[in-house]
Amino acid sequence: MTQRWHAQGYDKSMAFVSRYGEELVEWLELKAGERVLDWGCGTGDLAAELARRGAVVTGIDGSADMIAQARAKYTQLDWRVADGQSYISEDAADAIFSNAALHWMTDAEGAAGSMSASLRPGGRLVAEFGAAGNIRLIREALGAAWPAALAPGAPAWPWYFPTVGEYAALLERAGLEVRMAVRVDRPTPLSDGEQGMRVWLATFANGILSGLEEDVREAVVAETERGLKATALWDGARWTADYERLRVVAVKR
Repeated sequence: MTQRWHAQGYDKSMAFVSRYGEELVEWLELKAGERVLDWGCGTGDLAAELARRGAVVTGIDGSADMIAQARAKYTQLDWRVADGQSYISEDAADAIFSNAALHWMTDAEGAAGSMSASLRPGGRLVAEFGAAGNIRLIREALGAAWPAALAPGAPAWPWYFPTVGEYAALLERAGLEVRMAVRVDRPTPLSDGEQGMRVWLATFANGILSGLEEDVREAVVAETERGLKATALWDGARWTADYERLRVVAVKR
């Protein structure tokens, strides 16, 4: 299943992704002139913030639509369509920054090895992405709504959500020394009122849903909404996504 991104809609309804990542920028402790790779840059807002703080930035993303939007918004920066599970930078970077992207790279060993190979010795990795319990309630409701005729139980999830221990060990195997790894609960309010969960599913689960016939897809989404309205994610007026994040700081040995 291929995740398809609609970059303009993403900027409109999912701006919180970059907003929450702004705090992560501080963890890089940037020095002017440092070369930084934004690994899974999306539409470029945080890469542009890194550049504003003096970094020489290259943003990579596997989605051509996302990169096109980034280029349109920030014409002066270096953008590349590239798979973060296999891309290796020609010039070793001082730091790699990644926000809300590594959970889409299900070849986690490949992504870790590529990031390590793209850093100079002593180079830093600062990243945040979905932890093991990320969107647990959403996954449970979507799995319960999934048509039994299509697959036994839940669909094949397109995400990689590790525990702290799993990911720390993976980075160590890739030649990165983990300086900090922590799980963070971060319930995240969604915009768009009662349509918020439907918009979220259309954005972040369309790799699963787009393979369904239109009437089946609508039935799955409606049943997922009904199931989630019995949880704390719906307050009668607004949806919240049950995000759980993993934050990590590592240095290349």
